[in-house]
Amino acid sequence: MLTIKDFKIKLEELLDAADKEGKLFVDITSVDLHKLVGGYPAKDGNHRMPICCDSMYAIMKGKDKLIHASPSGDSSTLTIRYYFPR
Repeated sequence: MLTIKDFKIKLEELLDAADKEGKLFVDITSVDLHKLVGGYPAKDGNHRMPICCDSMYAIMKGKDKLIHASPSGDSSTLTIRYYFPR
């Protein structure tokens, strides 16, 4: 079973890679993150999208920006722009 820690680890990897490439920011969408970590889409419907989204919100810092969120805030379309330096 995937945990919030699993998603945070992958997020940090993505952010580190984008920072090393010299980017000013990177946009990450929850569906892409969940696919990278695994388990999405789940054939049995038992995905971890709410935990995926929680991890994305949890690592937001000062300048980071919410680009898109559904009314629930926990959907596959959640997109956050993370700025560098972190």
